[in-house]
Amino acid sequence: MLELIIVLLYILFVIAAIVLIVVILLQEGRGGGFGQALGTSGSETFGAGSRGINTFTATTAAVFLGSALLIHVLNRQQTGGSVVGDDAGSSVLDQGFGPGGPAGAGQGITIPAPPPDNP
Repeated sequence: MLELIIVLLYILFVIAAIVLIVVILLQEGRGGGFGQALGTSGSETFGAGSRGINTFTATTAAVFLGSALLIHVLNRQQTGGSVVGDDAGSSVLDQGFGPGGPAGAGQGITIPAPPPDNP
């Protein structure tokens, strides 16, 4: 059930991102926006005036950020831990990627010595 909610949140997240991109491009800035390139019908296509499109942008941004936060919280509940270390407290350094080199170094891997300098 949790996986279905996460998938639906991902779909909502992507749709909100696409709508947010389009709505931001339609807004007029200092030099006009994409809506001006479409003519006067650019902003009227979505049925919103300047105040309405600003409210719609804020609502879409809130949906975008809210879905991102919910996705993060639900994914963290589903995995039940951190990406860096597990519940036992181990970290990436404990797995052999620290100052001693990569995991498996010194376990049957032979690195040839460089050739001597002959003047």
